[in-house]
Amino acid sequence: MSSPTIIRPYRPADAPAVMDLWSRAVRRAHPFIEGEGTGERARTVREVYLAQADNWVAVAEDEGEGGGEGRRDGDGTVLGLLGLLGSEIGGLFVAPEAQGRGIGAQLLEHAASLHGALTLEVFARNTAARAFYAHLGFTERARRTDEATGETLLALDRPAPLRSVGWLHVRDGRLLSVRTRGNDTFYLPGGKYEPGETAPEALSRELSEELGLTVPAADLTEAFVVHATAHGANAGRRLHMTCFTGGPQDIAPVPGREIAEYAWFDRHEARERCAPAHMKVVNRLIAQGRMAA
Repeated sequence: MSSPTIIRPYRPADAPAVMDLWSRAVRRAHPFIEGEGTGERARTVREVYLAQADNWVAVAEDEGEGGGEGRRDGDGTVLGLLGLLGSEIGGLFVAPEAQGRGIGAQLLEHAASLHGALTLEVFARNTAARAFYAHLGFTERARRTDEATGETLLALDRPAPLRSVGWLHVRDGRLLSVRTRGNDTFYLPGGKYEPGETAPEALSRELSEELGLTVPAADLTEAFVVHATAHGANAGRRLHMTCFTGGPQDIAPVPGREIAEYAWFDRHEARERCAPAHMKVVNRLIAQGRMAA
């Protein structure tokens, strides 16, 4: 089982671990570039990008030192690097042995939480990276030839994700869900922000409008954030949903004019009747022991 991964700012002490994972990751991703991961390209990363970019690392706190699993920085095992130049992703690298565990997506969504819309460049012959970015909603904007390598670079863009809030109300192991009129899919109670609202304020308003519940913003506590693909009218857009607990446990919802019905679903019912982001929420709650597997 993989250890929990956190994202924190890069520190100078991370340099040996970061340079090691970068070198191994780019050699795997760019076998078509002679000397990749070494020499002048390594010096540029170490002396320019690590010094000037806004860098973040993904760290597995409980990884051991054996088995070739990354390099340790004295505060966990560094498994990924994100380098930002404003809203441009200058580099996103994951240690080869840690790829496929969602670390790259976690780093990318962290960038989106900081800057919203994102841009980046990727080598045309790096098919794995192109598939990864396409899966996460990036589209090609332009192409150019990289002067240093002669390779084709693709410029990719992704719009800012939709930001929403959701309420986690679990009763007897079942999650409260709502269905809007004219829609056959259930969602978490909640919705989008109004201009100037904080996340708790947005959710407090939505709970009043959707279910007639009075839940002060101060009573809401952020639980986690889910990143998924939006459903319905915004299908295909990336979704950044901040989920909250709090408020009364014993409730008698009164559906507002936009809500056709509400229900409490277990895992199996949620899979059949709820939006994709909803299932990610259910999986998180199962992992926390709040819903049955």
